[in-house]
Amino acid sequence: MTEDTVHTATGRTLDDLKMEAVLADELTAEDFRISGETLRHQAETAEAAGYWQLGENLRRAAELTGISNEEVLDIYDALRPRRRTYSDLLALAERLETDLAAPLTAALVREAAEVYQERGILGTAE
Repeated sequence: MTEDTVHTATGRTLDDLKMEAVLADELTAEDFRISGETLRHQAETAEAAGYWQLGENLRRAAELTGISNEEVLDIYDALRPRRRTYSDLLALAERLETDLAAPLTAALVREAAEVYQERGILGTAE
């Protein structure tokens, strides 16, 4: 992937992202969002350099580009200790995997549920 093949989430190229275009109201905040494709490419680069954990994080980030900001914040909130029960976290993982096409993020949520259970930091049913 070269500079001319990198695209934002709206399909803009790096050459399109100029201050003049911002000042002329030709660009929106959405035009500056990174694409899942770019994040996956960065993951490949990180992994090739031996940074597998960074690669995994970038692959999960790529999955999240297809999810609304509000929903991403809800996921992060759910992962805070004592916020959700074990079954709530498993349900979230299932939804991520089946409805939101985010299997890597789902696996992370399942792992968190197990760790939270082991450490006694799950939420309680209300």
